Amino acid sequence: MKASDGDTAHVEKFLDALWLERGLSENTLAAYRSDLLHLAHWLNGEGRDLLTAGRGDLLEYMHRKTEVGARPRSTARLLSSVRRFFRYLVREGRLDEDPSARIDAPQLGRGLPKSLTEEEVERLLLAPDVGTALGLRDRAMLEVLYASGLRVSELVGLQMAQVNLQQGLVRVLGKGSKERLVPLGEEALTWIERFIHHGRPQLIADATATALFPTRRGRGMTRQAFWQLIKRYSLQAGIGKSLSPHTLRHAFATHLLNHGADLRVVQLLLGHSSLSTTQIYTHVARERLKSLHAEHHPRG
Repeated sequence: MKASDGDTAHVEKFLDALWLERGLSENTLAAYRSDLLHLAHWLNGEGRDLLTAGRGDLLEYMHRKTEVGARPRSTARLLSSVRRFFRYLVREGRLDEDPSARIDAPQLGRGLPKSLTEEEVERLLLAPDVGTALGLRDRAMLEVLYASGLRVSELVGLQMAQVNLQQGLVRVLGKGSKERLVPLGEEALTWIERFIHHGRPQLIADATATALFPTRRGRGMTRQAFWQLIKRYSLQAGIGKSLSPHTLRHAFATHLLNHGADLRVVQLLLGHSSLSTTQIYTHVARERLKSLHAEHHPRG
């Protein structure tokens, strides 16, 4: 993918402004960059660029994406990126009119997030070989993820200074640089302490290393590497579902609600800025209750 130098420069200026205004993560900025540079590349092939694109060009591009299999959610994300970019150009005086303003977003069904049963979570947590330093690390990471509902980027980025073992809290810097304190629970704290004392020293050659969960090289783990760990341990545990690190975050929220937690408490623990984002988990809990009723009630 290669967009013109002019289009690339406009996109990078927009991303710089977005980072300064909103403090978005590198992953979010990378998604914006990919969406906009792919659009610019296509426009260049049609003899247009980002500053001369019209509503018809954008509609044609989105239609082409749909034809090659883009799903409504991906198209909606693309349109969100494009709208924000063109609003920025109008605000900066580069354009007089936003060509994306009168384009309707695709209708999205509200899908339920994938989750795990409590028994499946237990099997997953037992999968690592805690007789090794790496196994101890992995067990501690899985325990923390399930106990706290952290995003995977928050988990792999944890530093030693963010965890207060005495108070049983982890200080997390989430989306938009918003800080929150999340309790860990006794089980997760036990495994963190075991790893710090019996596993972590074997993985770090430098005593000044700050990553709580380092790799063999003593540095922090990537999101992709942890995703591979989740997949491997789910196979070992015999869980016949496609898992991601986010699945344990969903399980954390769902199981809290199943056991009577208040929705606003779950919102705070997950770091959601809006309660409406958290409400999806009430649907998950409701489906769980329905299945339990059908299984155990004599007239279910």
